Amino acid sequence: MLRSYLFAPGNNEKLLTKVFSAGADAVVLDLEDAVSPADKETARRLTAQTLEQQVAKVQPRIFVRINAVGSPWWREDLRSVVQPNISGIRLPKAESLEQVRQAAFVLEECEAHAGMKLGSVRLVCTIESAAGVLAAAEMARHSRVAGFTFGAADFLTDIGGEADVRETATLFARSQLVLISRAAGIAPPVAAVYTNVTDLDGLRHSTVTERNLGFFGRSCIHPRQVPVVNEVFTPTAAQLAQARAMVAAHEEAQAAGSAVTVLPNGEFVDRPVVLRAQALLALDEALRLKEPQSCT
Repeated sequence: MLRSYLFAPGNNEKLLTKVFSAGADAVVLDLEDAVSPADKETARRLTAQTLEQQVAKVQPRIFVRINAVGSPWWREDLRSVVQPNISGIRLPKAESLEQVRQAAFVLEECEAHAGMKLGSVRLVCTIESAAGVLAAAEMARHSRVAGFTFGAADFLTDIGGEADVRETATLFARSQLVLISRAAGIAPPVAAVYTNVTDLDGLRHSTVTERNLGFFGRSCIHPRQVPVVNEVFTPTAAQLAQARAMVAAHEEAQAAGSAVTVLPNGEFVDRPVVLRAQALLALDEALRLKEPQSCT
């Protein structure tokens, strides 16, 4: 369960080093939007070197955002960065199952060349257009697809929408990704970047909204965003105490022959409520087990 994904441009040698110590659960080394066409080859080389240097180190999980399928660069991107310590590939501007299939085919070649188990590198598809939303259900069924991220800025451009504090124009698309992910049995989608890096209150409000909608985790473009995102996706002590009380009360009720009960504060507890409480406790346990690997 990864709460924060911190981006670093693949052509910036200084940031490629610093990104690993910022406290994010995962880093995304970027070969796409943050890199000009003239710097693609340099970014690819520096990113490959960075991946090699991180082998056997305690580190955040590592993802690489390649260029879009159909661009001149994506195949060589994959051939340069697929190696054993990579956690996954972010596939930008994903709009069809065919694009996923093409990426999966090249990934299989790269894994074989690197001596890796076939299928070990998963794809995280970034949905950035109306076509991508409509094709997401098909993409979600491909065995290589581990989940989705959402690209709000490109999506708004595609549909001719405008950003607002309520994120109204993207609500349907984001909800669709949550439902599609759940129905396909893959990870919850990861929230889009929050582009105002100085507005931490706005980031917090937006991230809480995403969490309540069914997203888990958020992409970050500045280290100062990471603590806020990590906090929002970490269960609080009060939430955990309430969850434990719900589970205990439900167990007592079952022992007495009842499927429901009511807590002293008036909270009604039945099976769906208990399942949510158990999921929260499981999340807390997963985060505790992961904590040593989430920062250097």
